[in-house]
Amino acid sequence: MMADISFVKICLAGKKEADSTQKTFFRLFPTGFSGRKFSGFMILADHGKELSEMKKTGAFFDFDKTLLMVESAKPGLRYLYERKEISSGYLLRVIIVNFFYKYHLYSDENMANLLLKLYRGKQLSDFQAGAPEFYKEYIRPLLSPNILSKFYAHKQQGHTLVLVSASVRYYLEEVVEDLGFDHLLCTDLEESKEGILTGRAKGPVCIDRQKRIQAELLSAEHDIDLKRSYAYGNHHSDIPLLEIVGHPHAVEPTWPLKKMAVKNNWPILRFV
Repeated sequence: MMADISFVKICLAGKKEADSTQKTFFRLFPTGFSGRKFSGFMILADHGKELSEMKKTGAFFDFDKTLLMVESAKPGLRYLYERKEISSGYLLRVIIVNFFYKYHLYSDENMANLLLKLYRGKQLSDFQAGAPEFYKEYIRPLLSPNILSKFYAHKQQGHTLVLVSASVRYYLEEVVEDLGFDHLLCTDLEESKEGILTGRAKGPVCIDRQKRIQAELLSAEHDIDLKRSYAYGNHHSDIPLLEIVGHPHAVEPTWPLKKMAVKNNWPILRFV
């Protein structure tokens, strides 16, 4: 802040005050502009440019039906059902509700809360123990080749890689570790004092506007320039996230997101 005030003084003040302010500036930044002609306007421009160059470019990836070609609940429920972790009645209920969800007759948050109920009464450590096998056998083969290529292109450019998903942490951490994401924004499971899962989220479900809120907080904390950043999503609930970056991408989009993408000339990508 002191340096910015000095720039204003240099631009507006007379030579005597400018000389005094110049000494203050070089005490603050002894090597910042060595060898350059001292001009208030030049330094102001250079200072802004250097601050901009210090900021990072982010690449935010949704998971379900974006980086992963299906809803992760599909292989997840199959994995748990095969191991008798969920009942036939619960599975049937999810199938029925998913029909209404597919036609936008059931909200994203309600669907997420229904899926969270399968964890009720169980221990998180049990799911964490099976996460590596679940990821390797059920998730990894279903990652999108095209979106993976985008991911690795961003990685090669040194961009900050962020996985943003309404899905839960214990198996997304396997994705983060395998692919090399820098950050994970997702839904956490609530535990009781006895260490038993309640079937609810700990904090808000990372969906819709929560994706945007968490991405903005992360970007502020890690100096990510959102206007230079990229985001990939498939669902209209991803629009709040896509709108805050300079380079949004729609992946196999739902109809409402496709309309938005066409209207705003956002690239529309396929899985393969």
